[in-house]
Amino acid sequence: MRQIWKPFRALYFAALMMLIGSGLLSTYLALRLAADHVDGLWVGALMAANYFGLVLGGKIGHRLIARVGHIRAYTTCAGIVCAAVLGHGLVNYLPAWLFLRMIVGLGMMCQYMVIESWLNEQADAKQRGAVFSGYMIASYLGLVLGQLILVIHPQLGLELLMLVALCFALCLVPVAMTQRIHPAPLKPAPMEPRFFLKRVPQSLSTVLGSGLIVGSFYGLAPLYASQQGLTTEQVGLFMGSCIFAGLLVQWPLGWLSDRYDRAVLIRTFALLLGVAALPLAILPSVPLEVLFGAGFLVSLLQFCLYPLANAFSNDHVEPERRVSLTAMLLVTYGIGASIGPLVAGVLMKSFGSQMLYAFFSFFALVLVWRIRPKAVTNLHQVDDAPLHHVAMPDSMSSSPLVAALDPRVDEQSVHDQMHVTPDPVPEAPVDVQVEPIADELDEAAEMGDGKKVGRSLSEEEQ
Repeated sequence: MRQIWKPFRALYFAALMMLIGSGLLSTYLALRLAADHVDGLWVGALMAANYFGLVLGGKIGHRLIARVGHIRAYTTCAGIVCAAVLGHGLVNYLPAWLFLRMIVGLGMMCQYMVIESWLNEQADAKQRGAVFSGYMIASYLGLVLGQLILVIHPQLGLELLMLVALCFALCLVPVAMTQRIHPAPLKPAPMEPRFFLKRVPQSLSTVLGSGLIVGSFYGLAPLYASQQGLTTEQVGLFMGSCIFAGLLVQWPLGWLSDRYDRAVLIRTFALLLGVAALPLAILPSVPLEVLFGAGFLVSLLQFCLYPLANAFSNDHVEPERRVSLTAMLLVTYGIGASIGPLVAGVLMKSFGSQMLYAFFSFFALVLVWRIRPKAVTNLHQVDDAPLHHVAMPDSMSSSPLVAALDPRVDEQSVHDQMHVTPDPVPEAPVDVQVEPIADELDEAAEMGDGKKVGRSLSEEEQ
């Protein structure tokens, strides 16, 4: 495994730096507004703006990469993200912060697209699963480390914003210094919303519910913990432990997903999530031990929904449509993650901080009602279903191009649907320099160096 991951360590480092900065920024802004006694509506709005930027970046990123190339697009977006992060320290006007958060999300999505394009280009077909698992670990680890920085530096000064900007500056280095060729030009993954709404409606409902819950968690859980009386260090530990639960659960979840009915598992985990969130939803104030224990359990369950829905939907979609499916799932998740923090923020403002977990419990129980295993006809189930479960990060720390690394997706389908076919190079006239080249080859053959000349000519033509 180590030998497989070694060629990709520069890209993993770039993803790690990005997610450290992103995770720290989200928690810092929530705590900063809580310290200034700003209500939860603005905190939710900031996270919603970030997810809206991520969804928007999925469309704009393709055009930018096609226009200026992968390295220039990545460095441009990293520079813009750095400037937007520092802009939070220069301006205290909250509507301006909404715009800056949207810019951060938009730029990061373009960066995800570049990293995932390179991973796909460099990964052998047999290594895609291992390469993707390394990318997932780097993503989750970055989010956890971003929270733990608050334990080391609990002061909510401008130093933390500088540290976030430093992370986004460092993620520039491995990509800007690469000596590898550019990946193939990209085109947007085709979207077929009507088809997927008819084919996999229960999976899309689960993904939407996951976006509502997890998007609200990232945006408002720091505010909830702060209003429970936790210090900045304790908030960092609380968020870090909850996100670590999402990483920890992926391996046992994969074992269960490959052996039991996935619709039943989705409904079971949703029911458990609704029940586990009730203590934090009912009690306006809970002891520290209960808060950490219940928070860890709730996160363990909420991070199961998206990977299960992804696996369940892939079981019922043909291989040639799985690239489009990934794009559809991410857009659906992004819509939920944009709406969830706004609604939960209003509830917290009106009825108290415990409404965040009441929000989780309510939508988890909605999924219990919506997901009906007996309604699954398996009419369109693929021949090799159930497909092997693949752990998927569901904080939108990936782009639609992540389908290229999913071993369940046919590599040729990925290439056909997501890569632009270059225009054919016009052939030179047949009679141009034919005799001189032939004479040169004959002369080189007599000298015993025909192979070397032939290779240099081939490289020159390319």
